[in-house]
Amino acid sequence: MHGPMSISEVASGVPSLDLDANGVARRPLTVVDLGSPASGDVVRAATDSVRAAVGLVVGVTDGDISSDLAPLVEAFDLTVGGGAGAAGDRRLVAVDDASRALTELDSAVTARPNAALVLGHVLRDGQGSDVRAALAREAAAYSMLLSGAEFADWLTHRGRARARPEAREAPLVAVERTGDVLDIVLSRTAKRNAMDHALREELVEALTIAVSDDGLRVVLSGAGPAFCAGGDLDEFGSATDYCAAYLVRLERHPGWLVHRVRERITAHVHGACIGAGVEMPSFAGRVVAASDARFALPEVSMGLIPGAGGTVSIPWRIGRWRTAWLALTGQPIDAHAALRWGLVDEVTDGD
Repeated sequence: MHGPMSISEVASGVPSLDLDANGVARRPLTVVDLGSPASGDVVRAATDSVRAAVGLVVGVTDGDISSDLAPLVEAFDLTVGGGAGAAGDRRLVAVDDASRALTELDSAVTARPNAALVLGHVLRDGQGSDVRAALAREAAAYSMLLSGAEFADWLTHRGRARARPEAREAPLVAVERTGDVLDIVLSRTAKRNAMDHALREELVEALTIAVSDDGLRVVLSGAGPAFCAGGDLDEFGSATDYCAAYLVRLERHPGWLVHRVRERITAHVHGACIGAGVEMPSFAGRVVAASDARFALPEVSMGLIPGAGGTVSIPWRIGRWRTAWLALTGQPIDAHAALRWGLVDEVTDGD
């Protein structure tokens, strides 16, 4: 990792990606020291440089952010460190050891630079966008990465999974209406409610009922030890038509349907909430987490980005900066950290 640049240095321009012969960035990440002195004009020039940057730009600070640096921090992909105000500032990720945090971040970005850069662009471009348009942007980027070398490398090292015999519970999504309450329960317990094609289709049908009847209140939950362990890895790598994959993500999108009924839906989550298991419920107007809930976004490590709406739903709750941290590092957070950040609205002791 290159050493941190000063604000004055960044004002002259963020370094290029330094692409190799295969178009892979040798310098996907630039770190900026927010403790370096800079005049107002220099801060404005640095902010313009960061906004124009193709690479990821991360700030580091050992104190609170002064108001004159606010535009620059807003432009960063994220900032680590922080003083007393870090816990309440969505732009900052409070860490005990900034140097170690930056090393971990650099390692993750260096391992999958294409996915990391695409994630940064999608998060930046999604700010203030219409939800449908932002989901289309995410779906297009995800489908593009499915055809990329980094995902192919992940598949090679993992080994292409083969679907194993499974005693399918019927249904995979249980739906029950009691008065004006519609209970939707992910019920693929043998797979910790991992999202495969069949479960997604049943979930879309269940949520369509809620969309069609605006008098219904909706409760979304998961049976078994986990709310949802993410996408079913046995199906990863099975797509061969990436345009079709893009269209399916737009047409059959559970997160979009949750968004459409967000004022009427409460998601109850517990255990593993991985990938889609945190992306989808984050669209809900209210998320209640059991104390054993754990949240993680591992997609970048696979050469992908969150593809179940997470680049839209999670920034809406916690800001794009902390979303970038979760997705770039893949590090999990527990229910109480999620509550502090606003990823969930309540933590309960029960399941």
